[in-house]
Amino acid sequence: MTSPDLAALRPRLPSPVEEIADGRLGRHGVRLLLKRDDLIHPDLIGNKWRKLAPNLAAAAGRTVVTFGGAYSNHLRATAAAGRLLGLRTVGVVRGQELSDRPLNPSLARCAADGMRLHFVDRSMYRRKSEPETLAGILREVDAEDAHVVPEGGSNSLAVRGCRALGEELRARADVDVVALACGTGGTLAGLAAGLAPDQRVLGTPVLKGGFLSAEITALQKQAFGGRRGDWSLDDRFHFGGYARVPTELDAFAEDFEDRHGLAVERLYVAKLLYGLVVLAAEGAFPRGTTVAAVVTGRPFP
Repeated sequence: MTSPDLAALRPRLPSPVEEIADGRLGRHGVRLLLKRDDLIHPDLIGNKWRKLAPNLAAAAGRTVVTFGGAYSNHLRATAAAGRLLGLRTVGVVRGQELSDRPLNPSLARCAADGMRLHFVDRSMYRRKSEPETLAGILREVDAEDAHVVPEGGSNSLAVRGCRALGEELRARADVDVVALACGTGGTLAGLAAGLAPDQRVLGTPVLKGGFLSAEITALQKQAFGGRRGDWSLDDRFHFGGYARVPTELDAFAEDFEDRHGLAVERLYVAKLLYGLVVLAAEGAFPRGTTVAAVVTGRPFP
């Protein structure tokens, strides 16, 4: 088998950087840049390109099996990659009860892009990384020789792929802090390794639980042999957990859209931008700080 021609997809790299004049940060002396990773590719958006590209190359034409919940951006991106590159993809979806229900728009898009959806009960899903459980799942989907990509796409290949994001921002001497919303932590793990020593990363987890720091440390150890870069997390901006978008957050996102003409993705990007406004008001950034916020996705549908 041969590796797919990823260059044929014509990704926009490096992704552009735009300055946003927002008085809620400006009054505290904070300059805001947006790193527009959402413009890399129309289907493989943002950090999904950076994480998936090295995994697709490693798959070398084999079936790609991956995992996610019912609203997973990662599943949609993997399905789109399969359609564009002619690869067979299988999405293992958390929640056996969903198999008898109409597909939500996210899963319907996966199916339309040719992904086979395989629903498993939540107990099995929690054990998906155990060798015996994983082997059983691969047998059930007739893909025992598949290239397996973990939930959210975060493995050592993905982390090394995301280092390029840090290297692109390393070239910006005016950037002091890079901020991004985090799900499984792979993007932050790679980004931090690519930055200059005087730049730091601030992550805002979108899941509650306070477990992500250990996950990022483990990913960096797998990818680079140990911790890399200056990074920290602020766990206050998950708004109740993944896919939770309360009225306050939705109103903030709508206001940001009206101010700046930018469509704001709710599950990750809105939480990041909200957090930056709060942190600026708290004085978390010295006056004169330039923050580059990574826009990792755009609204769906």
